[in-house]
Formats: sequence, C-alpha cells, structure tokens
Amino acid sequence: MTLYEDLKWRGLIKDMTSPELIDKLNEGGLTFYIGTDPTADSMHLGHLSSFLLPKRLKDAGHNPILLVGGGTGLIGDPRPSDERDMKSKEVILKNYEGLKKQAEKLFGFEVVNNLDWYKDINMIDFLRDYGKYFQINYMLDKDIIRRRLDTGISFTEFSYMILQALDFLHLHKTRGCDLQVAGSDQWGNITAGVDLIKKATGDTVYAFTMPLVTDSHGVKFGKSEGNALWLDKNKTSSYELYQFLVNVEDSMVIDYLKIYTFLSKEEIEKYEEVNKSEPHLRLAHKKLAEEVITFLHGHEEYEKALHISEALFKGNIKELSKEELIDASKSMDSYELDKDTNLVDLLVNASIVTSKREAREFITNNSITINGDKVNDLEFIVKKKDALYQEYTIIRKGKKKYFVIKHK
Repeated sequence: MTLYEDLKWRGLIKDMTSPELIDKLNEGGLTFYIGTDPTADSMHLGHLSSFLLPKRLKDAGHNPILLVGGGTGLIGDPRPSDERDMKSKEVILKNYEGLKKQAEKLFGFEVVNNLDWYKDINMIDFLRDYGKYFQINYMLDKDIIRRRLDTGISFTEFSYMILQALDFLHLHKTRGCDLQVAGSDQWGNITAGVDLIKKATGDTVYAFTMPLVTDSHGVKFGKSEGNALWLDKNKTSSYELYQFLVNVEDSMVIDYLKIYTFLSKEEIEKYEEVNKSEPHLRLAHKKLAEEVITFLHGHEEYEKALHISEALFKGNIKELSKEELIDASKSMDSYELDKDTNLVDLLVNASIVTSKREAREFITNNSITINGDKVNDLEFIVKKKDALYQEYTIIRKGKKKYFVIKHK
C-alpha cells in the first residue's frame, strides 16, 4: 500500500489542492509544515490526530516543520461563532515554550515561531508587500469569513488569513517548504497561502487537509464533559485518558484505531471483526487505549492506568498506591469532610443521593461500598482514621459511580 493509499484508508485526507500531490506524497522528500497557535501550554487529544499525520509523512521520507504561532496566537484565528479572547504576550510565550517542549519530545519535529519573522515587519511593508495580493472579494468568499459576516468580524480576525498565507510563503522561501497540512477547518487559510506563493514567486506548492475527528454526533473528539483531555499527564492523568478511550462509541472505535495508532490495516481489520462479533470484550477499545497512552507516556504509564481501572472495577481500592489513588480520584465527584459523619448524612450532604430515604435504600440493598467494602449498616460512621492514607474515602454507589471524600 502506498502512503497515499494508507492515508486515504485511514480517513486522513479530505481536500487536496492538486492531484499531482498524490505522486509527490508517495515519492517522499517534501518539506512540509503544520501549524498550531499556543492557546494553551499543552496539546490535547484533538491535536494528537493532526500531529500523528505529519509523523506518518516523516516516517515515509518527508521533512516536517511544526510552526507554533507565537505571532498569530496574539491575534487568534476566526471561530465560527465569535471572536476569541485575547491572551497576553506573557501567556502566549509561556504556552509557546510548553508546546515546543512537548512537540520536540513526542514527535521529534523541528519547531519554529512565526513571531520571529512578524516582529520585523511594519504596517506599511505588510500592506505593500503582502496585502496587495489579496482581493477583498476573494477573502469574503472563504467559508469561515462568510459565516461570520452576519454577526460581525473584526479587522484583526479578518487579517488572520493573510498572516497564515505569509507563514507558508516565508517557509517556502527560507526552508524550501512546498506543502502545508492542516485540519479541514483551515482549508480557506491554506489555499490562500498556495495562491500567495503562486502570485509572489510563480512557484507551485501544495496543501491537503484531514477531516476533523468527531464522535458520531459531530462533537470534536477528545472533549470530556466540556473539558479537553490534555497530552500532558500532569493535566490529564493516564488513567483519565484510559477511561475516556475504553468508553468511546463502538461505532467509532475502528475509525479511531485508524487515526490514532500505527497498527497495520490487517491488524485493525482483525479488531474490527472482533468488535462486531464480541463487542462486550471491548478489545478494540482496550487496544486503542494501550496504543495511545504508550505512545504519549510509555508502557509503564499504560500499565498503571490499567491497574487503577482493574482495581476500581474489582473493588480492590486498598491495593492502590497513594499516587494511583490521587490519579483515580481526579475524575470523581469530590466532597470535603471536616469531622466523622454518619454514612446516611454524608451521602445526602455530598449529593451522592437526593434524600435520606434514598440513602437508606442504597445502603440496605448492599449498593454502597466504602474503600471497596460493602456497607449495609445504617449507623456506619465514616471516620478519618479509617480513610485511605488518612486522607481519602472512596464511595461507590451501584456498580460504576465513584465519589471521593477528602478528609480535612
């Protein structure tokens, strides 16, 4: 299978500027770039699909450059709904350093900062040297701009397209970069760069986009209850990542294996068969979690996430180390307790149940466990001295819902 065929099979190509690019992808040797703005100091799971794509190209003999937009990040690309909040230069710099360090460690890409060439361009030169190539009607016809016309768009956001096009031109002139790769929402911006290079230099360059990764409802992949799942394990633990990945939709898990792993077509097709015939085993989901966590954090972190998950599933809470317990509790609803309290009262006060009557029903039906032990005594007292590491009491309601009580 050629590189292009593999990318198409994995669902990683949506739009291309020219069919000539197919042969160039298969031949290798292209210098290309992918960009991101430093809106945070870590990438999240949504970014990972984008940055695994250039790794595939790198492994096939192409030369990647990662552009972290220290300049464009001060402006922000247009969103479909409204304008982004401006971040301070200090925050952008901090985020840039975080992303640069993360990208170099995970992917081994060369990282550049577009602030390095923007900072020496004054407004007159910008308008004379670059603005003259852009007709307003051309810019208005771009989808992201057109969608904002009814609600309004600032000149700052409107100019973002020119800046991203300038990035491509600069890297083409200084690094021989002939290809830009991006998510499909950037199609208007990257084709503007292709057009700018043609007008300014006469050269033909290329671009292609990959579809945005979503769940079956169109929600961007990697969002957990409205919060991003970060690639920095200090912001999102390996256990939290494991829980998200093993619980993805059955209908989507094979697509995610194609996008987020380097498993071969034959390997993925075997998981597809098992996913259809024995979905309750969740083998495809577990493999997805193993591959992603091992790539990001190493096999030891994957084993730790697996151990935490199995301990919670089996009720073996007491075998968790303090570090593992802290990781496990990050995804649980929490409640602070400053004195020993009757279990019925605690269940109500911590909003684990809605009433004392409901609390008694759960307790007498053996549906409440404390640190892995079933409790059916209505007079049971939750005590700090009995807490795990004298700090944490883990309550499970039913089979799956966990809560952490933090003792002061």
